[in-house]
Amino acid sequence: MKILIAILIFSGIVLIHELGHFLLAKKNGIVVTEFSLGMGPRLVSTVRGGTRYSVKVLPIGGSCAMLGEDTDEDTLKGSFNAAPVWGRISVVAAGPVFNFILAFLLSVIIVGFVGYNPAEILQVTEGSAAEAAGLRAGDIVTEYQGYHIDLGKDLYLYSYLNPLEEDEVIHITYERDGEEYQTSFVPDVNVRYLLGLNRESADTMKVASLIEGMPLEEAGVKPGDVITGINGVDIPDGAAYDAYIKEHPLSDEPVEITYMRDGLEYEATLTPAEYRTPDTGFAYRGNCVKASGFEVLKYGALEVKYMIRTTVMSLKELLTGGLGMDDLSGPVGVVDAIGTTYEESKSQGTLMIWMNMLYMAVLLSANLGVMNLLPFPALDGGRLVFLILEAIRRKPVNRQIEGMVHFAGLMFLMALMLVVMYHDIVKIL
Repeated sequence: MKILIAILIFSGIVLIHELGHFLLAKKNGIVVTEFSLGMGPRLVSTVRGGTRYSVKVLPIGGSCAMLGEDTDEDTLKGSFNAAPVWGRISVVAAGPVFNFILAFLLSVIIVGFVGYNPAEILQVTEGSAAEAAGLRAGDIVTEYQGYHIDLGKDLYLYSYLNPLEEDEVIHITYERDGEEYQTSFVPDVNVRYLLGLNRESADTMKVASLIEGMPLEEAGVKPGDVITGINGVDIPDGAAYDAYIKEHPLSDEPVEITYMRDGLEYEATLTPAEYRTPDTGFAYRGNCVKASGFEVLKYGALEVKYMIRTTVMSLKELLTGGLGMDDLSGPVGVVDAIGTTYEESKSQGTLMIWMNMLYMAVLLSANLGVMNLLPFPALDGGRLVFLILEAIRRKPVNRQIEGMVHFAGLMFLMALMLVVMYHDIVKIL
């Protein structure tokens, strides 16, 4: 079921993208030879008005094939290159634009049912630097470190991609009672001492993974081991561990641990590592509030803006090394993510299943729109570069050179997709 839902969502988004190309091609008198959903051999097809409409074997992807699109023919009536340059620009740009329109319409539905999450401060830590700087519960953050904030998730995204450093000055603009204020402060620092493990669950002491360079890893503990005691106190489960840590907080004093591996018990003495975390000193709203009237349209648009900014910032992180290949997903990863979201939503009721599926569709549609506008050969953005150059120069770039550039770009994208698919499959398995 979840795979079917994922395919329907992905196919619907691609269909809307290609529909944008199709409608603008018809508007500009360009002959569409085939409009298809899917890739590979045709399953069914019919010809109407000079266009073949097809459904193909592989239900991922689609196409809008136009007469003379990949040739240098610019005199044949109805061919792509015979159309005025600004008409061709509108045809190419229509695909991503339709993706943004779809994302907006779906976002309006989501906001209408679920609401939106404002960047409202709910709590300010007593005695914190944030309180001393004047922040109060109820304030609405509108700018953080020079980054414009529309929604609470904007604040989360920026903070996630740009972790606070000690002694870094926080600059905040906020609204209170309709007035705008600005303030700055250096965050407080929380100091904790950690062993460096991630448990399989809150109920168990089985080690799922270890934090690199932390005491447990350096002591020789491995994933799969089970912590059974600390300083001579038996730790039979996660609850006992949490109770022990609450009563005996870790410090810079050495501790003795016992752990089981393959039925054998081992001991190790280690010193917890200091872990310092800058703290903004305030908590902001994570849940949604209801929207009414034109607010639904406003926040529907802001949701799309957030998705676009998320995609652009993620691309920047990929290019600068902040994110790696493991953070990139292709069709296999997308289907898995949709399936996981579907399974996790089932316990929340039918409405939340629908809302979460629509949210995934908004994310994917906005993502597809942004990615296709990148000025890379073979993508819509790459084609737009050549068309804009043609509009400026008032004559086309050599068609054969353009074709070779797009072909090279397509080969690179196909190779990249294979690499991403491989990583997706490895992650799933």
